[in-house]
Amino acid sequence: MRRMISIGIVVFLLFVIDLYVFQAIKTVTQNLAPTTQKVIYFLHWAVFAITAGTFALASATRGTPPDAFKTYLASTLFIIFASKLVVVLFLFVDDAVRIGKIVLNNANGTTDFDPSRNKFLNQMGLLVAAVPFSAFIYGMVKGAYDYQVKRVTLRLPNLPQAFDGYKMLQISDLHTGSFNSTEPLKEAVKLINQQEADLVFFTGDLVNNMAVEVQQHIGTLKEIKAKTGVFSVLGNHDYGDYVAWPSAEAKRENLQNLIESHGKMGWQILMNENRIIEKDGEKIAVLGVENWGNRAGFPKYGRLEQAYKGTEDSPFKVLLSHDPSHWDGEINKKYDDIDLTLAGHTHGMQFGVNIPGWKWSPVQYVYEQWSGLYKKGRQHLYVNTGLGFLGYPGRVGFLPEITVFELKKA
Repeated sequence: MRRMISIGIVVFLLFVIDLYVFQAIKTVTQNLAPTTQKVIYFLHWAVFAITAGTFALASATRGTPPDAFKTYLASTLFIIFASKLVVVLFLFVDDAVRIGKIVLNNANGTTDFDPSRNKFLNQMGLLVAAVPFSAFIYGMVKGAYDYQVKRVTLRLPNLPQAFDGYKMLQISDLHTGSFNSTEPLKEAVKLINQQEADLVFFTGDLVNNMAVEVQQHIGTLKEIKAKTGVFSVLGNHDYGDYVAWPSAEAKRENLQNLIESHGKMGWQILMNENRIIEKDGEKIAVLGVENWGNRAGFPKYGRLEQAYKGTEDSPFKVLLSHDPSHWDGEINKKYDDIDLTLAGHTHGMQFGVNIPGWKWSPVQYVYEQWSGLYKKGRQHLYVNTGLGFLGYPGRVGFLPEITVFELKKA
């Protein structure tokens, strides 16, 4: 009963918003032919009916795994709804102006007042709303699989001379459960292998929730090649923390299956441990920790003190840690000799503006370090915005990323 009441309240709010937006549609189409008006009105309310029905059905059948059709339908409807909120902002301005006129007329003792809406403001609302609508739709059609190779040169004073020119590649946040076929990841793997990296790193979130999601992609991801090796760590989605498991044992078994999947792909998963990489008699250390988040709600599974043991004398250290909030939360407070930390997690929120000279995404109000390279003293942090996607099946601005680092002796 409580769920039905909640569904009813949300559907009512959707109706109120659509009714409000309908005022703008009526204003803008008032000079069109009556038949054209009726068609537009019908389409508007048909979309509302589909939106309300989809929401009610999804809420009533919560827990059922979504298929591709449901995911794309839900995302499209959300995009339409979000675009309507843009229209609502302009309608608020229109209403504020109309109310202001009433107040002024009353103050001046006049009764002249045109109650009709401002056609220009309504047109602008619909026009501006078309921008995010088009961007989000394009993000689903093109952006989700528009893989980008980003090249970063790092000049590092502590780098052993033998590693000058060394090439490391990072991918993150695959979320394999979001892929509807194996083809997109096959294209990504081809691009990864074309870089001919010495080391490949994966910084967490192999799946959305369950180990079974990666099974159909194991053969593809196994093809990732590196001259020295592929190393990986876990992300917050890899533990099954967001699933209502029938028992604690089922959850532990899921995690074990996921860890074994890394091995089947030839990836060396680092569970709070390290590996020493040697070249021409010189060494660097690769450390990897389990997920460690400095924000409320994210468990601190990582044990950096454990991963650090045995690397004290290494002149150069690379740390794989999924959540970038770990950097300020622990790394640069207690371990100032970790030269480079590689993280993911934020996805750049899969939406934002990312052009030379200007980078913006709503996620920046949640995470101080959320995309690209950061530096404090001798320490560097790079936040990869991810190769896959979660929830919204697309990307706008922050496209799927493969990062290639070239290490240079400073």
